[in-house]
Amino acid sequence: MSYINIEDYRQQAKTKLPRIVFDYLDGGAEDEKGLQHNRNIFDQWRFKPQRLVDVSQRDISCKLFNHKWSAPFAIAPTGLNSSFWPKGDALLAKSAAKANIPFILSTASNMSIEEVAQACDGEKWFQLYVVHQELAEHMVQRALTAGYTTLIITLDVSVNGYRERDIRNEFGLPLRFTPSLLLDGILHPAWALRFMRNGMPQLANFVTSQSTSLEVQAALMSRQMDATFDTESLKRIREIWPHTLLLKGLVRHEDANIAVQCGADGVILSNHGGRQLDCSISPMETLAEVAQVMDKPVLIDSGFRRGSDIVKALCLGADMVCLGRATLYGLAAQGEAGVDGVIQLLKQDVDRTLAQIGCPSTNLLNSKYLTSAK
Repeated sequence: MSYINIEDYRQQAKTKLPRIVFDYLDGGAEDEKGLQHNRNIFDQWRFKPQRLVDVSQRDISCKLFNHKWSAPFAIAPTGLNSSFWPKGDALLAKSAAKANIPFILSTASNMSIEEVAQACDGEKWFQLYVVHQELAEHMVQRALTAGYTTLIITLDVSVNGYRERDIRNEFGLPLRFTPSLLLDGILHPAWALRFMRNGMPQLANFVTSQSTSLEVQAALMSRQMDATFDTESLKRIREIWPHTLLLKGLVRHEDANIAVQCGADGVILSNHGGRQLDCSISPMETLAEVAQVMDKPVLIDSGFRRGSDIVKALCLGADMVCLGRATLYGLAAQGEAGVDGVIQLLKQDVDRTLAQIGCPSTNLLNSKYLTSAK
């Protein structure tokens, strides 16, 4: 099969995964209006191309936190990746390392902090869900010992989003082998065979962490996070983490400023890909405002499927875009080769967009290349 866009990878993932697993990957909160809003929002801007510019050579690299990356996007933290392909976390990390883009390991990964660190030689970033404060500090120390250079704290999961697809499917870990799941597995033999060979995915970062690991895993699956997490909690983590610290899940410029005041080195604007609050605004709607008042890097995720989406975010002030479902569709479709394919496709798409709008480098993008479509 020839893949010419992210939707092609999505459709292939849909055919290869049991419905319960694809619904977990593809679904959102409540009526899933937020999912569609995240996609529709890009139509609010149109490019205003510049001509009589030499674009025979284009540069899509970007510099962030003293590292030159080959493209202005990263692989965002996502959980339960071994449900899509065995050792999915390591495959995503390897693809990112080969492409010289950041990979962010999720707290809810199926491979541990240490396993992923040993599996690839790229720069290592770790995303933290604060379930219990003491356990969070323990994980921060593990990430530090394992050589991770950037810590991302996710703030927008104080309670779990109401994901109706997952509720109807009774999705969770361990997977319940209901008659419908068994039938779905038979209808997807390649996935079922890989699943049986590699065993039931676990939340690996909690298997050996504490004697209460089962309780903590259940809390994480139901998103029972530490709802008391505030600026003082943030400062305590800042004190024990000596490297780059980002906060993820913000949409307000006021919160971004507070984050920096508490020691953050940057923020990731996000509405959790429409998986938490169905009626939330898209982070694209506040990106320009946040970037204007911030003197630290601003990253963004939620809804990015094309290179033109990425370029629009860079024009509005983003320093980097984080990809969630896009790379997971590739993983589910073809494993590591699928992730490689998605990355290469988006690199080409960003490069082509630069040429078409008359800008030779992502570092030269600004709002003058856009106009409102309203």
